[in-house]
Amino acid sequence: MNKSKSLKTLAIVFFLGGIWDIIAALVYSFMIGTVFTEPPTHRFYAIFIASFLYCFAYLQILSAFNIRRYLLNIGCVIIGRVFYVILLFSYIFGFEGFPKTFWWTGVVDLIWSILYIVITLRSDEIRIKDLFLPHRGDN
Repeated sequence: MNKSKSLKTLAIVFFLGGIWDIIAALVYSFMIGTVFTEPPTHRFYAIFIASFLYCFAYLQILSAFNIRRYLLNIGCVIIGRVFYVILLFSYIFGFEGFPKTFWWTGVVDLIWSILYIVITLRSDEIRIKDLFLPHRGDN
């Protein structure tokens, strides 16, 4: 199967997004609640969040190998990342005294989401709706 340039680019960016989530999962697994204590987080919750990040990483890395088939996963990850960004910044800017320790993670997650959308918009064969709505093709 011959992949287009935009599909290859999207697959690479999605794969790298999975690597980012592995790094985040490792940080949550071993550093949140021990090295980083602001905001105060119980170790259970840090490891619980890390388990989701490992799942997201697995989803992204393996989906990247057959990106055309798993375009819907990109939409799911976009929704998750944007939700995280909104939640993080609403707490940082909306609650006095909430620590700004991880503001940069919101920026990075927003950049990943924007990259997915920009690559899709520049593609001749992928549409934004392909990322969010299931498509029944002749596979």
